[in-house]
Amino acid sequence: MLSPNSLPPPTILPNTAYDQITMDLESSDRTRRLIGPDGLAAIEKSSILVVGVGGVGSCAAEALARAGVGHITVIDDDVVSRSNINRQLIALESTLGRFKTDVIRERLLDINPQAQIDALTMRYSPDTSDKVILKSYDFVLDAIDTVSCKIELIVRASADSVPIISAMGTGNKTDPSQFAVTDIFATDQCHLARIMRKKLRKKGINKLTVVYSPEPPSLPFEDGNSVRERHQIAGTISFMPAAAGLLMAAHVLNTIVKTSTSGRR
Repeated sequence: MLSPNSLPPPTILPNTAYDQITMDLESSDRTRRLIGPDGLAAIEKSSILVVGVGGVGSCAAEALARAGVGHITVIDDDVVSRSNINRQLIALESTLGRFKTDVIRERLLDINPQAQIDALTMRYSPDTSDKVILKSYDFVLDAIDTVSCKIELIVRASADSVPIISAMGTGNKTDPSQFAVTDIFATDQCHLARIMRKKLRKKGINKLTVVYSPEPPSLPFEDGNSVRERHQIAGTISFMPAAAGLLMAAHVLNTIVKTSTSGRR
């Protein structure tokens, strides 16, 4: 069996028979067939902000890029670590130690070189939120882990009337089919959503679109035994954050397409 290092380099065929316009048409052909030229044009003109590019956010950002979103901004302050490899799109042996924003920007541009991809390597928080003009975006995706930072983003998006979708917890759960898009005040079996609801009420916010799962959480294992501790690190697996991220992207893209075509129906 060959080791990865002993494999021959891939054969890259020349694209001399194709001009840039032809290649661009080919890359978006299947999307255009599904949503039509007007829907695709709306996606290509859209500007979307993704805050947090870990397991959920990186998959959401890639889905947006593959659909043809013209402008994507990603925000994160973290670097890729080995513990990310089991679930984060940007986590590879070759990317360990690099800023997640740099890795995802390169990946998105490799998917869609015509897109504008802006990467802000910073922690979105009450101290830094003034640096981001939310009104310049058509949609915001909240894939932040920290409650205080999530609240800051949601409150500011609400104040600016910018559509936002927020990811709730994906840890200690194993059934991706239970993820759903709903209002946070209709959620159940999600510890993060419960905390968020309380804090949002205090801020005067009574609605928020979220991706969440009603699946009862399992107990994480520690040293071979399941444990119940308040601050225990949650367990997770490859497909759960990815499923939530794809569902977030689907909601955003479908909303953009529906809005662009609603006037013709």
